[in-house]
Amino acid sequence: MAQKRALIVDDSRSARVFLARILENHGIEVDSVESAEAAIGYLASRRPDVVFMDHMMPGMDGFQAVRAIKNDPRTATIPIMMYTSQEGEVYLGQARALGAVGVMPKQIKPADVSKVLYQLHLIADRRTAEQTTFKPLEAVMPSAGGHDAARQAAAAAAHAQPLRQAHTQVEISPASGGGAPEPEPLRRWLQTSLDAQAERITAEVRGLLAAQPGARALPWLAGLAAAACAAAIIAAGFSWGDHARLQAARAQLALLQQALAARPGPAPAPAVAPSSGPADGAAAQSVQSPPPPQPVVLAVPYGADALGGSRLEVIRQLLNRLVADHVSGVVQIRSFAGRFCLKGDSVNGYGPAPAATPFAQCDVVGNPAADALPPAQRMPLALANLIAGIRDSTHGTLDVETSVGDPALLRTPYPPVTEELTAGEWNRAGKANNRVEILVR
Repeated sequence: MAQKRALIVDDSRSARVFLARILENHGIEVDSVESAEAAIGYLASRRPDVVFMDHMMPGMDGFQAVRAIKNDPRTATIPIMMYTSQEGEVYLGQARALGAVGVMPKQIKPADVSKVLYQLHLIADRRTAEQTTFKPLEAVMPSAGGHDAARQAAAAAAHAQPLRQAHTQVEISPASGGGAPEPEPLRRWLQTSLDAQAERITAEVRGLLAAQPGARALPWLAGLAAAACAAAIIAAGFSWGDHARLQAARAQLALLQQALAARPGPAPAPAVAPSSGPADGAAAQSVQSPPPPQPVVLAVPYGADALGGSRLEVIRQLLNRLVADHVSGVVQIRSFAGRFCLKGDSVNGYGPAPAATPFAQCDVVGNPAADALPPAQRMPLALANLIAGIRDSTHGTLDVETSVGDPALLRTPYPPVTEELTAGEWNRAGKANNRVEILVR
């Protein structure tokens, strides 16, 4: 089979090198360009098997490039995968409407790239026909007779028991920002996997029973296996539903408390005696003035999109609640970038240094993940669409302002730099300061 070739279009050299290394590990030849215009020129004479297209680039952006490639009959059949930090269902729908096959995030794992390549038929399926839950009874017990059908069927059901237990013990941990999966796609994947496993187990048990003499006398075994699989699916579904409801209730409680604290109300008149002087009256008003509203603080893991992922969902719930309560005012959303002690290089990228690393050995102290984009490009497309919808539905009575917070406003002070300071101590402060604050006025 001829070697496959991929084209990477990205203005970030480190992103091109990172993805190219993963593709080369799969035996795929890689060409890369740093602009959409260069990609169109490349496609004028060459035909790669797939194009990985960034979105935000100088000049022509990724969507404009996809539209130009798909409008050219010579290149319209080339699959294009958006390779970008943009996310959300709205962005995915826009990308597919233009002709892209999907969206792949910048913070991607090699296993995710393998899945994409397999779906595009660029690598062979490594699974084999031997990967089945059950083996034929003739291969396991060649001398088994028809009178042992009940005992053999019971053994088959016992063989399936660990798999059913694995399904009933599924536990979904709460998402913690960044690379954690979103609840809705994970729920759909879990439901689909359990349904497929249940159908396969039931079919194989019925096949085993039908292959043995006298098996028709034991139809209840097949029903028992099906009932056990159904019970596993129901138990997993209830467990996931309870967890999701608990998380949603916690988030909604915090948002409601913030919204109620920020809602304007009649201030009590200051109790000033007739004989009080101007100074006494001012003091009385200052005592009775309500405390300023406190912002909702959302932690942002290093390298994660500050206004994406789970934080975008919290913002969505807050805005929808304010719209439902007919609140008018301004919602201020500020993102603060923490400074981290990092190890790495400009080619392979940087990451938080091990906790025991002396602070003096840090390659970089800062936040390249936040500094890579100018403030105007830090808002995800999904958040921009959400804000536009809120402004339209409230006719401007509820507005949303996004900005980059002052780095000097620290939530946790950084430790003083000494010879004994470690990367772990410094990065704990950086993690606390890497945040998003939401304030309703």
